[in-house]
Amino acid sequence: MKRFRLVALVAVPLLLFSSRSDYSSAQHKFDLIESGRLKPGARVSFTQRELNAYVVQELPKAVPQGVREPKLELGEGTATGSALVDFLKLEHAAGNPPGWLVRQLLEGERPVMVTARIRSGNGRATVDVQSVEISGFTIEGRLLDYLIRNYLNVYYPDAKVGEAFEMSYGIDHLDIQRDRVDVLLRK
Repeated sequence: MKRFRLVALVAVPLLLFSSRSDYSSAQHKFDLIESGRLKPGARVSFTQRELNAYVVQELPKAVPQGVREPKLELGEGTATGSALVDFLKLEHAAGNPPGWLVRQLLEGERPVMVTARIRSGNGRATVDVQSVEISGFTIEGRLLDYLIRNYLNVYYPDAKVGEAFEMSYGIDHLDIQRDRVDVLLRK
């Protein structure tokens, strides 16, 4: 038991430092890309750990309540984001107090997982949502398309799902692997 406490005393500060270090590294890389100081054709790699540390730090700034424990997992050309989501808190934060029935249906935190395929090239990218899982219930296909059109696009009209959009800062394409995302600038 004493050994466990010693390991915990050493490991916890190291993990916290690692998380801060990963966040700082990701922030520095984003700043470099946005500054326009990189050479044409440059490649900037973000590890999965850096991206997760960045999301953990930045998400509360964008969504102060209603989302906890965000996590990003990368695959070959895919990304899966998961979190605990309280839809009622999100609705309240957006200034949309839900009615009684919606409150009863959405009350409490729910595990949510979204998987998307990301294609990119020639300065454009397309994000195709493949599935959404809420509390173990998977939504895909026509129902998912319906929810994207009638919920996501209504509340977030600037969201581009299933349609190509221009990438900023001279980015040519993204190479998404299991452990990292490479951002490649135009030559």
